[in-house]
Amino acid sequence: MTRGTGLSLAEAVREATSLLADAGVPSPRVDAELLADHLLGVGLGRLRAMLLGDSPAPEGYAELVAERARRVPLQHITGVAHFRYLQLAVGPGVFIPRPETESVVQLVIDWLKDRDRDGPGGKRLKVVDLGTGSGAIAGSIALEVPGADVYAVEFSEFAHAWAERNLRPLGVTLLRGDLRDALPEHNGTFDVVVSNPPYIPAEAIPNEPEVALHDPPEALYGGGADGMELPTAAAASAARLLVPGGYFVMEHAEVQATWIAAMLKNSGIWSDVATHRDLNGRERATSAVLAAPSDR
Repeated sequence: MTRGTGLSLAEAVREATSLLADAGVPSPRVDAELLADHLLGVGLGRLRAMLLGDSPAPEGYAELVAERARRVPLQHITGVAHFRYLQLAVGPGVFIPRPETESVVQLVIDWLKDRDRDGPGGKRLKVVDLGTGSGAIAGSIALEVPGADVYAVEFSEFAHAWAERNLRPLGVTLLRGDLRDALPEHNGTFDVVVSNPPYIPAEAIPNEPEVALHDPPEALYGGGADGMELPTAAAASAARLLVPGGYFVMEHAEVQATWIAAMLKNSGIWSDVATHRDLNGRERATSAVLAAPSDR
């Protein structure tokens, strides 16, 4: 990419788009614009208007583009990940939230809004996000369902630090702990347990350099040859933490949907087991309702 000081913004973005495309970046034009806006701070609408004129390229733009061309995640360069209505602080040591997880959050929000009991004689609904990472799921629920008491659990020291930064302004109760045995003092008290646990099989190396080289391994690999140790543990913790009739929803890989649904159905403690597709039509999550002891 040309580094001359006389390069216009339009020329710089055009060259950046070509460089990022050659590097295999999936959305080169969008990333080129977002990197420019990261430096200019004018918003994409204004930036695109500036591209029609002769505005100069911002100082340091070529360096950011070169970093992205090395497949450093865009969010690590800008320090920000956008998720539903949140702007999350992210960086090395934390899993970058994916757009497909937004549909998992919507399942929880829809369930909560259908059953909101806050008010005279009622109680506040109680939710926990097991393995919160950056806090994307817990933070979205706290923001969009302000009547709920939201908890979040994270094991990684680095991810916990990012989550604390993101969740503190939203009133979420964040705890450092393992999703396998977290919150024993709260057994049988949660209305919703949601989890996006690590679920990649041990031998499955992600194709994208951004994931393989920059997402923390502990946020990717679910344990065991099939990657199902932590998803299975999340389901067991949900059964322990939920009230009878409580709702559990868990994200997983598309190829794991049938196995997870069968696991929940065969356990004898879950009812209304359902698989849910994301916006790309992939079987992205499974939900279930904890049956009352008399119904098991």
